[in-house]
Amino acid sequence: MLLGLLLLGVLASVSVLFGPGVFSGLRTEITPALSPPECTVETSEGEVGLDRDEAQLATTAVALLARGMEAPDTSGIDGAVLQRLAEGPSEDAGPTLSCRGSAANDLQEQQLNVTGLTPRAEQVREAMTEVFGDQSLGGFAPGGVGQGHGADSTHYDGRAIDIFFRPVTEENRRQGWILAHWLVAHTGDLDIQYVIFDDRFWSVHSSSRQWHHYDAPEPGNEILRHLDHVHVDVLGGSPD
Repeated sequence: MLLGLLLLGVLASVSVLFGPGVFSGLRTEITPALSPPECTVETSEGEVGLDRDEAQLATTAVALLARGMEAPDTSGIDGAVLQRLAEGPSEDAGPTLSCRGSAANDLQEQQLNVTGLTPRAEQVREAMTEVFGDQSLGGFAPGGVGQGHGADSTHYDGRAIDIFFRPVTEENRRQGWILAHWLVAHTGDLDIQYVIFDDRFWSVHSSSRQWHHYDAPEPGNEILRHLDHVHVDVLGGSPD
């Protein structure tokens, strides 16, 4: 105790003689904590963080390469990320990429267009076609759909699209996950709300940004479990 008091007295005397600037060199610089990456990919070498642009670039490149198309330059992205997005986990197809969601809160409610989709959902369809080509689509029709889905389904509002990968095979599951990851990476640009596939779902409203188990209604067949198709829907917006 006495030694501590003597030390404090010495430090106080030094401060008086030389001013507080004498201690400036002793201060430890505080570095702000780095914010978590917007997206992550689980690779065989561990988790790799990506910003949103990198996630969009990687998922687009993988999708184009899967079609035998020319892909954008991905030289700045870890090769293990591209391999895992293209091939999936070695033991089983499944979710690999997750991204933090951010739902716009200033969107206006939209009405169906001639295809039976809202303009936001139509934008998703057009963006998918540009990258993935013509696909087997369902869940919407001119004039809208009024049956075939759950009571509160966004299909009835023209806000949802089903993209089919039939039959249910390992290869089709991997192709479905390539699309599902691409959708999650582009959620902010396309105002995507939910992606459901292969007993999993991702939600823009989830703070954890992770894929979660999808609890399918009975009888829990391939369609209701979304084993044979990727479901994507967009935010509804608010009435004027």
